[in-house]
Formats: sequence, structure tokens, C-alpha cells
Amino acid sequence: MDNLVELFCAVDDFCHQFILQWETQLITDGTRKRKRSSAMSFGERMTIMISFHQSNHRDFKNFYIGLVQRYWTEYFPTLISYTRFINTMSELIVPMCAYFETVKGKPTGISFVDSTSLKVCHNIRIPRNKVFAKTGKRGKGTMGWFFGFKLHLLINHQGEILALNISPGNTNDRTPIPDLCRNLTGKLYADKGYIGNKLTEKLKRSDIDLVTTVRKNMKRKVISAFDRAMLSKRYIIETVNGQLKNISQIEHSRHRSEAGFMLNVISGIVAYCVKKQKPRIKISKSELETMAV
Repeated sequence: MDNLVELFCAVDDFCHQFILQWETQLITDGTRKRKRSSAMSFGERMTIMISFHQSNHRDFKNFYIGLVQRYWTEYFPTLISYTRFINTMSELIVPMCAYFETVKGKPTGISFVDSTSLKVCHNIRIPRNKVFAKTGKRGKGTMGWFFGFKLHLLINHQGEILALNISPGNTNDRTPIPDLCRNLTGKLYADKGYIGNKLTEKLKRSDIDLVTTVRKNMKRKVISAFDRAMLSKRYIIETVNGQLKNISQIEHSRHRSEAGFMLNVISGIVAYCVKKQKPRIKISKSELETMAV
């Protein structure tokens, strides 16, 4: 349980600094409302959410009732019921997003971008979906049509997540790129879905060199051997997407609210960020220096 204690200490230290500043900046409408505080702190509840996405459990209910309430009571002495925990989960979205900003990676000069689908229901149940009827959209990816959202991910060559964006499923992959690359410089590698002269020129003005593969009906571009090697290793971001879906469980069809969906996604991403072993590309210092020339 050393990892659990270590995770709680890091999360709780962050919460002690963030929560007070956050609550003082909240805007109210002037009416007095009853606010029932939870017996568990923000740090405890965030630790449980992150731990769920690090475990092998497929649904949160079995994780909370079968593991947390049976074996972790000594670590969480003021543990609340499962129903009460679910009712307070929406409070964790903003702190979890803020915590992501502290655990995300830093630019290394070599970045990869890609998008992946976040399906919220099976295709045959699209007409009956009420939770995401107004926000989810139909989109098409490499695996066919889906209903839900897209996760746009930006990572460095060490497998660390630099930025992310969640958009409706019908969003063009190129649309969120300028916002994702706001604090980025260097090489950005992507697939042919990101080809576009306007996007390339816009990124170039921000000192970002967009390198993509080419379509079959396009002329081959002359690129350096280093860029060709990095394009061949673009599978790293697909590996990250696979771990987010299969290990961190950021995609499932059991959501009962939009708030639950958002917390599930960001908690799973934070769980990946705090993981020590990540997929990475080994690049020597001499290769990095060659790229900079």
C-alpha cells in the first residue's frame, strides 16, 4: 500500500493549496444555499478515483464496495457510503483538472498528436441515448462509425501527456490543434488526417514544424532521415491511447451523467500521468542535437 499512501500525500498536498484559492474565487448569485460538506476530504476522494483507474476493476461500484469498503477502511477512516460518494463526485471535476496541470509532461521538442474515439453507447442504442443526446455526436474513425466524443491527445517522445482536448465526435481532427500546441515548439508528428496548408502555416508562425505522412494521391515529400524515423515510431501515441482505454478505463457505456463522463476521463488521464512506467522512444542527445540543427 506504499503506492496508495504516496499517491494520497501528493494529491492531498495539492488540495491544501488549491481548494482554498478555488473556493474564494467562486461566483455566487447572492442566494444562500445549504452546503453539506463531505466527511471525506477532496484529497481522499481524488485518491480513490485515481486508484480506481490504476486498478484492474471494470466498474467503480464493485471497486468501491468490494475493495475500498472492505480492505481500505484503515486508510480512509471517515469513509462514506457508495451512494453518498457518487453524489459528491461532480465536486471533483475542477480539482482533478487542476491537478492534471501539475502532473502533465513538459515539451521536449519532439511531439506526437492523434485523436481517438470515446464511444458512450453501442451504435444500435444511439436513438435511445438520453444522457448525451445534446452533446454527443456521430463521428467516423478508423474503426468505423461511433457516437460520442473525441479525445485529442498531445504527447512527447517520453510518453508524457502534454495537452488534451475533448470534442464532439464529428469534430475535424485539425480544429483543436492550435489550442493544444499553444505552449509548444519544435517538431510535431501526425498522420495524414492532419494534412492542411493553413494549419501548417499557422503552426509554423508559432515555431512548430508539422510533419505528416502523405496520402496515396499526393507527391512524396522530401524529409530528413530523422523525421522519417520519427514518423515510423508514431505508434507510441496509439499505445498511449490503448493504455488509457484498456487500463485506465476512460471509455465505457455506463455513464449516467455528463459530469460522471468528464470525471471518468480526466481521472483516467491523471492515473496515467502519475504512472511511473510509460511507453517511450529512446533518443540520444546527439540525435536531439542533430534535429535542432
